[in-house]
Amino acid sequence: MAERDLKALFQAHGRALELYLNRRTGCPALAADLLQDAFLRLVQQPPEAGARNLRAYLYRIAGNLALDHFRQEARRRTEAVPAERLAAVEDETPDVERALAARERLQRLEQALARLPPRTREIFRLNRVEGLTYLEIAARLGISESSVQKHLARALQQAMRAARRN
Repeated sequence: MAERDLKALFQAHGRALELYLNRRTGCPALAADLLQDAFLRLVQQPPEAGARNLRAYLYRIAGNLALDHFRQEARRRTEAVPAERLAAVEDETPDVERALAARERLQRLEQALARLPPRTREIFRLNRVEGLTYLEIAARLGISESSVQKHLARALQQAMRAARRN
């Protein structure tokens, strides 16, 4: 859009658009900022955008900017919570016994996986840690997809046995 057209558009509709934004927002400073943003957005649009009714298109841009502003404000807003409600929230930190039990289960799992043959352990790592599919693992290691499945089944059985032991 040519600068001359933009200036004429601003002179023709700028004040009315600013009043419209002021009514929507209730804040003259915010309305002025949104007005500038609306014209900036208009300049960034392709020339054919809003060609039928440029005034209506400009109002649509301004209305959308105001709506976006209020949505962002709502996301940023926080509500004060009374201390009594905060005190009632349970502590989700595991107690020492649970943390120790979880650490022991993890150690058993690591030991069980360490006892696996190297190829089985590698297939388990590729699938469960790196997220590769059976087909991707088979291609990478030069083995069949069914072989990958068998190795992975063996690794999972070992892991399940380790998890059940107390």
